[in-house]
Formats: sequence, C-alpha cells, structure tokens
Amino acid sequence: MEFRHLGRSGLLVSEISYGNWITHGSQVEEEAATACVRAALDDGITTFDTADVYAGTKAEEVLGRALKGERREGLEIFTKVFWPTGPGRNDRGLSRKHIMESINGSLRRLQTDYVDLYQAHRYDYSTPLEETMEAFADVVHSGKAHYIGVSEWKASQIREAHGLARELRIPLVSNQPQYSMLWRVIEAEVIPTSEELGVGQIVWSPMAQGVLSGKYLPGQPPPAGSRATDEKSGAGFIARFMTDEVLTRVQRLKPLAEQAGLTMPQLAVAWVLQNPNVSSAIVGASRPDQVHDNVKAAGVKLDADLLKAIDEIVEPVTERDPAKTESPAQRP
Repeated sequence: MEFRHLGRSGLLVSEISYGNWITHGSQVEEEAATACVRAALDDGITTFDTADVYAGTKAEEVLGRALKGERREGLEIFTKVFWPTGPGRNDRGLSRKHIMESINGSLRRLQTDYVDLYQAHRYDYSTPLEETMEAFADVVHSGKAHYIGVSEWKASQIREAHGLARELRIPLVSNQPQYSMLWRVIEAEVIPTSEELGVGQIVWSPMAQGVLSGKYLPGQPPPAGSRATDEKSGAGFIARFMTDEVLTRVQRLKPLAEQAGLTMPQLAVAWVLQNPNVSSAIVGASRPDQVHDNVKAAGVKLDADLLKAIDEIVEPVTERDPAKTESPAQRP
C-alpha cells in the first residue's frame, strides 16, 4: 500500500480507502462486511470512510464492531454529517444543534473517542456558514475530530469555508467528490481551487458505481445481484451510466487494461490516483476478493499514451459540467 498526505496536512492516508456506503448494514450481512474490513486491513488499508446516514446509522455500528480491537492510532476513521438521521426537523443539516448531536452519535456507534476527519456531507443553504464552521471548530477543539472536510461542495463554497476555518484555527483539509473517468465535473473549478488552498480530494465511486468494472454489457440486462438490480440502494445511482453508448465505450477499455496488466477495476482506481490532488480513492466491496483486487491499483503509474487512449475512448460520454457539483436547495 502507498500513502499520501491529505491535502497539505500532515495526515497520511492510504491511497486506497475502504468505504461502506451501500454495503454495510444494508446490502450485505455483517459477517461478510466484517470479512471485507479484515481483507482491507490485511492489504494495508488504514483509512476507513463512513457516514451517519449510511444504512440509517447501521453502517457506522458495523464498522465500529469490525474495527474493534485494532490499534486506534494506526487507523484513520472518517465520517460525515448532513443527511437525515431521524424524524425531527433538526435531525438533519449543518446547524450547531445537529452537528453537536451527530458527532456524539457517530462516536458512540463507531466505538471511538474521536474521528480523524469529520465531513460536511453536503452544503447546507439553510444554515449560515459561520454557524456551521463555529460548530466544527468546537468539535475539533474538544478533541472529537482532528480535521474537517466537506463533500460535494462547489469551489466557491470550499474557498469561503477554508477562509473561516483559518480564522477559527481549525484544519479544513479535504473534499469528498464523485470522480471517475466518466464523471470529471471537479476538474474545471474544484481541483484548481483545492490545489491553491491545500485541500485534497478523497474521491468516491472511482468505478462509476461499478460500470467501469466492465461487467455491464450493452444490450443485455445487468447481472443478477448486481448494484444495477438493487432498487433499494444502487439502481438509482448507477442509472446515468447504464446507456448502451456508455457501456459500449467501457468495453473498449478492456484491451487497454490488459495491455497495462490490470483488471478493469484496477485501471479505474489507478486512473483517479494519477491526479496529484487526489489523496485517496474510496472503494467498497461485498466480498473480500474485490478488496484484494482493488488494492493492487495502489502505486500504479499509467503512462501518458495510455491516459490519452482512455480519454479518446470515453470523452464523448464523459460528464464535465461543474454545475453538476450540487447540494439540495433545501434540507432533505
């Protein structure tokens, strides 16, 4: 496993991080989820990402139990706050009330005294940014989180929050956006701003919800049991990539992966890691062998000719519009 600094901070994270968004507490049983966490640890992954909203808070509980007994100082545990975790009007958003209550709930479920990174899961247009950042400052200064990050924030929002963070003497060091060969909306604005400010990207869905694995074929129904067939958690997110045009072009990537000595998932993960502003790529899994395969993307260097060939294949179906980075206009 290779390690990178999270932005310009001193915190080192594994190039491949393990996330449990869709799987833990919902898509797979706890025994299988724990086996995947053990596989991640065995493969040198030390960075684990979750959120209070995943599986209705169950994902944090599963991860907490799976990591119990590990040396806490040897792990980097990340979680997030914003989406609803209860029925009340204040059980959501980035108000001071919800942040303070949510960090305590997350720490209890994760069975830890602190998280290494506490992230705003989306931007909250219903709360003054000053209130949000002051609450995050209290979380950091109380020792419940070491660093602060955001997720899917626009470049202008990151810049304003970073300025407030400096005034409040807290380290805002990361952004967690969707990023893959097919989804490059952060490249025009978010990445240049982040490079200037010293903010690193922890990217999710480097395999475009599994489409870049190559297992979905044009003109054919998705494989039984795949994410595209899971109406509860996966199908809605993957739908944008499930067109014959996209799937046909993804199939054209297979010879390039073979020439590079990589599997399709390894090529997809290695591709996002070629961007120097990416600190870590989050992978998820429902089986340990998927973890073992994905981690082999760490440390891989793709040459310029290969990167150019990839661009030529996927460019017609690649999304680049910066406006696609968005948060709900109102609290959900």
